[in-house]
Amino acid sequence: MEEFKVSKRGKKKDRPLTFVEHLDKLRVHLFRGIFAILIFSVIAFFFKGFIFNEVVLKPKKPDFYTNQLLCQAAEKLDAQALCINQNDLEIINIDLAGQFKAHLLVSIIFGFLIAFPYLIFELWRFIKPALKAQEIKYSRSMVFWVSILFSIGILFGYFIIVPLAVNFLGNYSISDELENTINFASYFSTLATTVIGTGLIFEMPIAAFLLAKLGIITPKMMKKYRKHAIVVALILSGILTPPDVFSQILVAVPIAFLYELSILIVIRVHKRRRIPIDLD
Repeated sequence: MEEFKVSKRGKKKDRPLTFVEHLDKLRVHLFRGIFAILIFSVIAFFFKGFIFNEVVLKPKKPDFYTNQLLCQAAEKLDAQALCINQNDLEIINIDLAGQFKAHLLVSIIFGFLIAFPYLIFELWRFIKPALKAQEIKYSRSMVFWVSILFSIGILFGYFIIVPLAVNFLGNYSISDELENTINFASYFSTLATTVIGTGLIFEMPIAAFLLAKLGIITPKMMKKYRKHAIVVALILSGILTPPDVFSQILVAVPIAFLYELSILIVIRVHKRRRIPIDLD
């Protein structure tokens, strides 16, 4: 006989869903997420002046907030290398339909970034029926922290990493015979991958929590690779930043902090599961 779930009042509930029915439900949630992206993309499409002039192209300008702040720090610390992007980088378009395609692409990416918290919420709604009451409580807060950490990562990438990357890559020269002429597609590709990549890097504590829950990583393992993580952070900061200690620390410290926070989270998960913690 076919099994049915029974509620506390003794009434018959829906039978367990088949694999195909789960796919149908997932499709509904994905459709809602895609629809949200579409709505925000359309809104972004009609605000092209603000989005391009004040957001996308702003990090390369001398009056960008980070560029001004670093130049002020350069004067106080007597470190002129900190004063970046003081010559507005010239961006060109070499494709007949390039600006229109760029308009569409930028609108879609902005729609995705704005709708990201809602996408996570829809994913949570899909898996919620399979969770227990205690798991629902913790997963609800995780939806919040995933969105917050991603947003912080986006802001960090945009205000810190992007200006440093634009300054380094835009002014890098291997010969006086070569002159940089930057295509907008190349510029925006660097901006988008940097910002989204940083947003994902800031999800490190969430990833650590989930992997610890699944028993894949342990505090001992995290501690073992701590030095490797610090070296990677320093290498990354050394590549992206000017040749001065201040800017390298500016990039490396948050990444190292996220790793240390991840270690604490893994330790807490093991304590809650009453698993012996070996840090030696």
